[in-house]
Amino acid sequence: MRFLIIQQKMVGDVLASTILCEHLKIHFPDCEVHYVINESTLAVVEENPFVDKIILFKNEYRENKLAFFKFLKSLKREKYNATIDVYCKLESNLISYYSNADIKISYKKWYSKFIYTHLFSYSSNPNTTLGHAIENRLILLAPLIPELKQPNLAPKIYLSTPEKEKAKELLANHQIDTSKPLIMVGLLGSQPSKTYPLAYLAKTLDFISERYQVTLLLNYLPNQSASLDEFLDHCSSKTRNNIKEEVFCPSLRSFIALLDQCDAYIGNEGGSTNMAKAIGIPNFSIFSPWISKTAWLTFNQNQKNQAVHLADFAPEILEMPKKERKANAEALYQQFKPELFLEQLDSFIQSEVVSDQ
Repeated sequence: MRFLIIQQKMVGDVLASTILCEHLKIHFPDCEVHYVINESTLAVVEENPFVDKIILFKNEYRENKLAFFKFLKSLKREKYNATIDVYCKLESNLISYYSNADIKISYKKWYSKFIYTHLFSYSSNPNTTLGHAIENRLILLAPLIPELKQPNLAPKIYLSTPEKEKAKELLANHQIDTSKPLIMVGLLGSQPSKTYPLAYLAKTLDFISERYQVTLLLNYLPNQSASLDEFLDHCSSKTRNNIKEEVFCPSLRSFIALLDQCDAYIGNEGGSTNMAKAIGIPNFSIFSPWISKTAWLTFNQNQKNQAVHLADFAPEILEMPKKERKANAEALYQQFKPELFLEQLDSFIQSEVVSDQ
């Protein structure tokens, strides 16, 4: 059998959907699994043993209709038995249609009934421990797998030995003292409405630096140097001494390998949070006020995966539609002061980061 999984979105989404590939391989050991992803997310799928073929959806397909049409035609030759469209937008609808599979699975939307053979509604389970982001993916397997053998599988990232060794070499070259806990800090979210105020994040790290001997690495991009400078201006001198901003990775794959050398991730919820979980690194995430914690606090029965949300402390503030929360993210963030969660953060550090010291 040959299966096509489609997930054209960001790193966290692409990583989460790799569990579909693994479940298919568990239940159909001789099958082939092909995975359509955006080319910018390749790093979280490389080396994955449950993906036989990675199909990159290139940026040019959005700009060049002829290139997109040629891409669609190439899928017909693969003769898929089933297609699972996790993205369910116009591009993936067309990919599903051209896959020519007998079974086409996706979500119930007003336009999806014209293409798919099986449609599902999004999960509304209020007591989820997996997180809606995971549950919404697992329901798409129902037409192919009535009962999962391992329902609690978590997404994983696979690193090679040379990649890990190169990350160790990077730390050694910068004379990083690995006898102290190494914490990766998510400095910026994928957009301003997902970025915890820099002054508040600096105050959070000041709290850590006053209590623990740690080394802090920063996750940022070269074009974000202005934000980096602003952030450092907010930090205390002790925190600045703990930060090694010169330790920088040129690619997402090398960043993952460096993250693998860390003892924890702390910072904005997003792709880095999910990557930390996928390599088994304890993480403490700060959610944006407009992002659903129920959806993306995945596998929350594990104390290694903790997160805070403004709704945990002042739920009445967020009694507004998601679009309104997003539009007012900056103002809502201002009410999400570090003092609200520092006690929980301290407990996390003691139990998950410095417990062996």
